[in-house]
Amino acid sequence: MIYLDNAATTRPKPPGVAEAVAAAMNEYGNSGRGTHPEALEAARSVYGVRQTLASLFGCPRADRVAFTPNSTMALNVAVSGLLGPGDHVLSTDLEHNSVLRPLYRLRAQGAEVDFVPADRQGRIDYADFDRLLRPNTKAVVCTHGSNLTGDLVDIGWVGDFCRRHGLLFILDASQTAGVFPIDMGKQHISVVCFTGHKSLMGPQGTGGLCVGEEVEIRPFAVGGTGVQSYSETQPEAYPTRLEAGTLNSHGIAGLGASLAFLERIGWDAVRAHENALARRFYESVKTLPGVKVYGDFTVQERAPIVTLNIADLDSSEVADELAERFQIATRPGAHCAPRLHRALGTEDRGAVRFSWSYFNTAAETDAAAEAVRTLAEEAL
Repeated sequence: MIYLDNAATTRPKPPGVAEAVAAAMNEYGNSGRGTHPEALEAARSVYGVRQTLASLFGCPRADRVAFTPNSTMALNVAVSGLLGPGDHVLSTDLEHNSVLRPLYRLRAQGAEVDFVPADRQGRIDYADFDRLLRPNTKAVVCTHGSNLTGDLVDIGWVGDFCRRHGLLFILDASQTAGVFPIDMGKQHISVVCFTGHKSLMGPQGTGGLCVGEEVEIRPFAVGGTGVQSYSETQPEAYPTRLEAGTLNSHGIAGLGASLAFLERIGWDAVRAHENALARRFYESVKTLPGVKVYGDFTVQERAPIVTLNIADLDSSEVADELAERFQIATRPGAHCAPRLHRALGTEDRGAVRFSWSYFNTAAETDAAAEAVRTLAEEAL
């Protein structure tokens, strides 16, 4: 199988990731739940990954990195813990439901939400942020890279906008974490929400949020922390403030192994390889009769995603053909991005997403382009 569904989860994982998970399962105790060697080994491993992530994202302190099972949970923690009734929030039409649904729930509780609109190619006009600004605007919550088109948001511009207007900036880095530079200080980001199993190439069930030093988030969940057991309330100190219950230290160990691999390869090299393959595919399919590609390819820096439709075929039909006839894994449908599908005019049939990782090759990319060519010729 040629696996081109890396925007959903990367596959395969780097060498050493599965081994790190297995070793942790066999050797670790419970991080923060004792002082015996097995518990301390787990705690040291978890803290080491916090340090790596803090350095990667420009987070001011390692204890400001809190782990969650995924970026969806991290976004729920950030949105519910920083915003409330009466607040006004800005977001965009590019968002995944991991941003949209927490914002819709917040709106149902009495907040106000406006979305910067996207055009038919999925582009946004940054002037709309100023147009939609209100006296009670408290935050911008937005993605760094669209999981549907691969278009990037200029987070430097958004961060500066938030700085000028005294707003919180909550960033969904699900598709970009690590591979694209993120610096909380330089880009004025209040909270970075990330997942471990996509661009960071770690196990599923890992993710978290990096919290700026001046940001105080109300706990989303409360419970056991291993410290202050006689207190009736969640501890105030980070990261336990946001980490109720036992951590997935086995998965976090695997995430640490994937981060070590990516650091050895070099983040710039990973990004260049993935983008070169996505661009190679795009150049091969963009002019094929009957093929419609979505997103702004006039810019070179993009997430390694190419999304398309063929003639009047439903996206699920195309993805099934790619899988059954050509052994190519892609993602059809709505991609949990309903507002952007409406903007693109693909709400009814969805679209077929091809997405690359470091382990994909030029030969696989060319085979996928040839499969699209064959399906397009047959459809016409």
